[in-house]
Amino acid sequence: MAEGFLMEVCVDSVESAVNAERGGAGRLELCCSLMEGGLTPSIDREVEVMMKDVEMMKNYGADGFVLGALTEDGKVDEELCMEFLAAARPLPVTFHRAFDMVSDPAVALETLVSLGFQRVLTSGCDSSALEGLPLIKRLVEQAKGRISIMPGGGITERNLQRVLEGSGAQEFHCSARSSRDSAMKFRNKCVTMGASLTAPEYSLKVADVSKVRTFNAIAQNTL
Repeated sequence: MAEGFLMEVCVDSVESAVNAERGGAGRLELCCSLMEGGLTPSIDREVEVMMKDVEMMKNYGADGFVLGALTEDGKVDEELCMEFLAAARPLPVTFHRAFDMVSDPAVALETLVSLGFQRVLTSGCDSSALEGLPLIKRLVEQAKGRISIMPGGGITERNLQRVLEGSGAQEFHCSARSSRDSAMKFRNKCVTMGASLTAPEYSLKVADVSKVRTFNAIAQNTL
């Protein structure tokens, strides 16, 4: 990685993790259910289970955690977040895109700073980081280096330069994925194993080495 920027790639398989590393990713976010926005890679129905996940991942050598919690009125759930931060200590914690659902981003950012989060992943409270660029820029200016603002959501090779130049951010988050065919030879096209909106049965989405390298090159030339 070139000095001055860091690319985080979200991965949900060993193949994607290996490809992202080969392509030059500076950090990997391990998650599952990317079609649902990315979830903790285990059942996370209860806070107690999430706490156990944090403890287990620390024992397995995780470098940090990505989590978030909001109250019903769209504010950062300070009490719950303090519990998570205590469980994760001394590892760094990123507040994930739950931030994009807060009622007041400026207030929420100050809350995250006071709680001790290292960074926040955000699309600028919009459908993608490109659409949310004006807010991301304001958040970077508000943060003043106290917390890292990491744009993410819909970042592609076509818009990465605009996002980096327009936001002033030094980190960015992407999946850098492409589709490839399953190795299955026989295919029963009459059966769908998941819901109607799930991914195709015989197509896989994985991190693409060449895409990761392209993101790297764009960031190097931009920052």
